[in-house]
Amino acid sequence: MIKNDLLEELNSKRAEEIFRGLYGEDGIEAARLRYSKLASELSSKNFPREELSFASGKYRVFTAPGRTELAGNHTDHNRGKVLAASIQMDCAAIARERSDNIVFFRSTGFPDVKVKLTDSNGKPDLDPKPEEAGTTEAIVRGIAAGLTRGINGENRGCAVGGFTANAQSAVFPGSGLSSSAAVEVLICRVFDSLYCGGKRGSLEIAQIGQYAENAYFGKPCGLMDQAACSSGGAVAIDFADSAYPKVGQISFNPITAGYALCVVNTGGSHADLTPDYASIPAEMKAAAALFGKSVLRELDKEAILSRAAHIRKTLGDRALLRSLHFFEENRRVDAMTGYMREMENARTETEKKAVFCRFLELVNESGDSSWELLQNVYSSKNPASQGITTALALTRDFIRGAGVTGACRVHGGGFAGTIQAYLPVDKMEEYRACIETVFGAGSVTPLRIRAAGAVELSFN
Repeated sequence: MIKNDLLEELNSKRAEEIFRGLYGEDGIEAARLRYSKLASELSSKNFPREELSFASGKYRVFTAPGRTELAGNHTDHNRGKVLAASIQMDCAAIARERSDNIVFFRSTGFPDVKVKLTDSNGKPDLDPKPEEAGTTEAIVRGIAAGLTRGINGENRGCAVGGFTANAQSAVFPGSGLSSSAAVEVLICRVFDSLYCGGKRGSLEIAQIGQYAENAYFGKPCGLMDQAACSSGGAVAIDFADSAYPKVGQISFNPITAGYALCVVNTGGSHADLTPDYASIPAEMKAAAALFGKSVLRELDKEAILSRAAHIRKTLGDRALLRSLHFFEENRRVDAMTGYMREMENARTETEKKAVFCRFLELVNESGDSSWELLQNVYSSKNPASQGITTALALTRDFIRGAGVTGACRVHGGGFAGTIQAYLPVDKMEEYRACIETVFGAGSVTPLRIRAAGAVELSFN
C-alpha cells in the first residue's frame, strides 16, 4: 500500500490540485516530496515495526494549518472578538487505525508519543494524569476524552480507538503561528475521521482541542487558536457565548491589494513566560470582578472609566490599561471585519487598495494598543531582551523611510516570538534584507492564507 497506492495517489493530477490550493503554485512539488517522505518512512526500517503490527485498513492523509492573528490580541479569554486566518504552514500526517487502543504519534524532530487509552482490564483510561501534564500525551488523552465523554460532561457517543501516525510540522514552535493548536486539531481530526465518521464540525474540533489543553495539558488558553486552525480561511469569531461562539468566514487576500503579509521571528524564547501570559486574563477578569462580573465582555468601556480610580487603587494601573485595550480591540475587530467585506465587494483595484489602506490603519492601531496598553511586547522580568519591540521599531522605520503605506503589530501571545507586518509586494525583498540583517537569515516568513482547515485529504 505505502509503496504503491498512496505514493501513486500523491503523484496524481488530483493531488496536484489539492496541493495548489493548500500551498500555492510554488509549493506543489515540495508538498509531493514531503507527503511521500512521510509515507515512505512508515515502511522504512527506522519506523518501529511493533507500532505497525496492530495497524489495519487504509493509510489516510491529514493536514491542519497554523494560524495568523489579524486582530483581537488577547481578547478571546474575556469573551471578546478576534480576526484570524489559517496559513499555508501546517502539520501534516499519515495515519492508520490500530486494534490495541494505543496511539503512537511520531512527529519529525520531536520525541515519540505513545498513549494507551485503556487500562489493564480493557476499560477506558481517559482521566487526566498529573504526570502527563505539559506533554503531548496529555493532549492525546484529553482529546480522546473530549470526543468520548464530551467537554462539559455530555456523552458524545463516540468511542475512539488507537492509531499510528507519522507527522511533520512546518509551523515552527514559538512562532506565534499556533504550532500546538495545529497539532491538537490535527489529532482530533484523525480520531474523528477514523472512529467518529468525520462528523465533527470545525468549531467542535476546536473546542475539544482547547479542552485538552486546558484540562489535561494544564495551560489556560482561549479558543481563538484552535478555532482558526480548524476552520480554514479568514474568520471573525465572537466569543460572547463561549460555549457557542459565532464564527464567520470572510474572503481575505492582501495580495489582491498589492500587499504581502509576513511574520518576523525575533528568536525570543517562550520559556518561563507562562506567568506573563496568565497575568493578562487574570488582570482583566479581576477588573470585571470589581463589578460583580466574570469577564470584561459583561461590561463596557464607560463602566471601566467610571471607576478608573478604584481600579488603579485596587488592582494597579496595568489592569486598567489592559481593560481599556480589550474594549478598543473589540471595536477594531468589528471595523476591520467591515473593511474586509468592503474589499471583497470592491469593484476596482483602486477602490480595493483604498479600503485596504484604511484596514492597515487599524492594524497599526492594534499594534500600538498591544505595545502601550496591553504591554505584551516584552517581559518585565527581562527588560534587556526586547526582540519584538526592536522588530516593531525597525519595521516602522523601514515603512517611513520607504515612503509607503504599511503596518505592523505584535503577533499572538507576545512577550517573545513574532511580529506581523504588511508591506507592498514590491518592497518585500528590501524589507526582508533589512530585517534579516538584524534577526538572521530566514527570520522573515511570507504567509499565504489558505481556505482549508483541519481536514482529511482524499486524492481519489
